[in-house]
Amino acid sequence: MVTIGRALMTRPRLVMLDEPSQGLAPKLILEIFETISRLKKELGLTILLVEQNAAISLGKADYVYVMHEGVVKAEGTPEKIKASTDVREAYLGI
Repeated sequence: MVTIGRALMTRPRLVMLDEPSQGLAPKLILEIFETISRLKKELGLTILLVEQNAAISLGKADYVYVMHEGVVKAEGTPEKIKASTDVREAYLGI
């Protein structure tokens, strides 16, 4: 949260977050993602999020790229990604 706050002090138009949920307790993960949603909605920020927690990420994203070993394997709206059985089973574990 402190890192996100520090980044916001420069009034960016784009914020890039790499694994913001890594090593956090489940309750804190929910708080981080709620904060991300509020920043997007209230400040109109564009947020580039790299995250392995597919379930929560798909619930917050507008557009998704699924990467494996540096290669884009799928892309589209969260609904499109969730609807693809192959993508869900092979890459998302959901």
